Amino acid sequence: MTLALHTSALTSLPLLARGKVRDNYAVGEDRILMVASDRISAFDVIMGEAIPGKGELLTQMALFWFGKLGHICPNHLTGEAPESVVSPDEVAQVQGRAMLVKRLKPIPVEAVVRGYLAGSGWQEYQQSQSVCGVPLPKGLKNASKLPEPIFTPAAKAAVGDHDENITFDQVVETVGRTLAEKIRTISIALYETARDVAAAKGIIIADTKFEFGLDPNGNLVLMDEVLTPDSSRYWPADSYQEGVNPPSYDKQFLRDWLETAQVQGKPWSKSPPAPHLPQEVIAQTAAKYQEAWERLKD
Repeated sequence: MTLALHTSALTSLPLLARGKVRDNYAVGEDRILMVASDRISAFDVIMGEAIPGKGELLTQMALFWFGKLGHICPNHLTGEAPESVVSPDEVAQVQGRAMLVKRLKPIPVEAVVRGYLAGSGWQEYQQSQSVCGVPLPKGLKNASKLPEPIFTPAAKAAVGDHDENITFDQVVETVGRTLAEKIRTISIALYETARDVAAAKGIIIADTKFEFGLDPNGNLVLMDEVLTPDSSRYWPADSYQEGVNPPSYDKQFLRDWLETAQVQGKPWSKSPPAPHLPQEVIAQTAAKYQEAWERLKD
């Protein structure tokens, strides 16, 4: 069994930041080594236990999707081997789980696209019959397919804080109308292409979020991860049913367990420290991620 990597510890490169999953290291002034750890977060809290194999799997999925979507939008990959920028004794920490990418100016907006009504979108719809200011038809249910995909952005939060749904007008205020419209158009095109690829493999991508940055020439570039179960809601098409939460290939299994978990005899408050994860929850979560990748790559 693969040993899990909860936190990388490279000393040959300066650490820039640790996110919920990725540890980013500076490679000169113009590149970043992104190392996908096996950490997992839920409700914006990082769990104390890691999910073996998760970082490698996320990296392989992201590379798969970058390859499928390059004709729509350039991405941040340099094409160089991550192993080439670390010392020989650190290769094991990056092999199969790292990407060497261009350093960009990040756009402070999560570009969320929804093809189905789920999660916070479903909650918002029940109150306002809209999501992020986008009006929707009456009578939709939980997990309903939308008439067409919608762009429902969120403001990026610091690690540990919750991303906040915002309207398109707020994106315009943040980045300007021209760039906001370009992000919306490209995000929907990326989602529709991925949706169709996944559908052919028996997978529904209910929603996803993209992140973009600007290169030194001001070009829009797709960055971070893309279309992994960490940033997307993956459902098996053969058990999809409108009106109920479909079983998913992501961390929903973990979230469901956490909803019933107790810390010191009380329901978990969804703030640190996280409950201790039993081995069966770790194994089941790992299996969900693995199943999505096995279906997709076939």
